[in-house]
Amino acid sequence: MMMNHWKCNLAVLTAIASTFVAGSLAIANEKADAPADEAGFVKLFNGENLDGWIGDTKGYQAVDGIILCKPGGKLFTAKEYSDFVFRFEFKLTPGANNGLGIRTPIQGDAAYVGMELQILDNTADKYKNLQPYQFHGSVYGLVPAKREFLKPVGEWNVQEVTAQGPKIQVVLNGETIVDTDLSKLEESEHTHPFSKHPGMHNKSGHIGFLGHGSVVEFRNIRIKDLSGASN
Repeated sequence: MMMNHWKCNLAVLTAIASTFVAGSLAIANEKADAPADEAGFVKLFNGENLDGWIGDTKGYQAVDGIILCKPGGKLFTAKEYSDFVFRFEFKLTPGANNGLGIRTPIQGDAAYVGMELQILDNTADKYKNLQPYQFHGSVYGLVPAKREFLKPVGEWNVQEVTAQGPKIQVVLNGETIVDTDLSKLEESEHTHPFSKHPGMHNKSGHIGFLGHGSVVEFRNIRIKDLSGASN
């Protein structure tokens, strides 16, 4: 009887240990794409409401810890930023089209009066004939991004955008897809005329989500100010 009791306890302990290990691996895999160093970062979204945001606060909604573009238009940070690291996660719906405006004023088309980094479901058939500078992560009209690093539609993507002086870097799910110096960028047949993009020279401005009629979810939005001059 004692031997059977010991075997039963061992089986229970083994099952518990296996469950713990599996759970730990699942958590590790879920966080694998997230940047580890969060020192100096400040949350821009409190998970409950749109305090600190301005613009289309009707078309965007705080729901269960996410910002839902349901769809909406433009939603901007109330503050302006110059040099920064901006981290966020997003989930696309089929054919979704949004954008991340950086160093942009509130008025006007952020893709031109500021800069727009594409947020786009590249796999949608309707986007098969895009220009290289229109795919996800690209600085619209100016700098094409590397492709094939988006998670499947419906899964969360992790993105980091660094703007420091004329240098813009975009890292998607751990892969650098844009790394450019705007001061060294040369106009060509593969870019818009630079005269259409005065915002590429902006030193500061708002950061915002630029809705284009699609449902997109955002979460874990935070920023590290590299300039010390947010206002």
